[in-house]
Amino acid sequence: METLAGDRIMADGAASRRLVVLIALADAARAEHLAASLAASDDLLPVVAGGGTAGVAIVDESSGDAVPASMPRVLLSGRAGGERPAGEVFAVMPMDADDLLIAAAARLAAAGYRVSGDGRAGRHEDFHAGDGEPFEDEADEHAARPALSPREAEVLALLAEGAPNKVIARRLNISVHTAKFHVAAILIKLGAANRTDAIAIAMRQGLVLV
Repeated sequence: METLAGDRIMADGAASRRLVVLIALADAARAEHLAASLAASDDLLPVVAGGGTAGVAIVDESSGDAVPASMPRVLLSGRAGGERPAGEVFAVMPMDADDLLIAAAARLAAAGYRVSGDGRAGRHEDFHAGDGEPFEDEADEHAARPALSPREAEVLALLAEGAPNKVIARRLNISVHTAKFHVAAILIKLGAANRTDAIAIAMRQGLVLV
């Protein structure tokens, strides 16, 4: 959909689809810093409040009302406990959360996942309407964590940053083919349908922490 992503022409001339992230924070300096950090990602296009329609918004408790009610939101909150209000707030994170983790939460929110205060993530339909509590799956809760190799753990961390295969290959000094192999292995081990699903499962199992 045109409202969810923008086009950017890469150096090789190929068009890349990017998720538009609306940053609506009362602290202008924090908003600009976060925008600059997210802009460094290949898959995110941050716009500061007033920049138009987006696929997901990052807000604080003072600015949430400025965002369309139907837009998925990641709330940066100073309240202890990370309680998520009802509505379209898909994740609550501390005000001083790392920019990369905020970006990961934004990707998950845009894809229909809700992230609980303790870092677990689940599909939107797995949460009770309005109460902000995740559906507990006993099988998942008691299942053994998948045995990822050290290299796969590194690849998973880069996936959480939204890195495509080429960036993973460059950062880890491996071939793109090898990067694809590791990504496929991670999806299989986690039982994930795609990259976003893999991040959600990894967060739920404590392999990627928020």
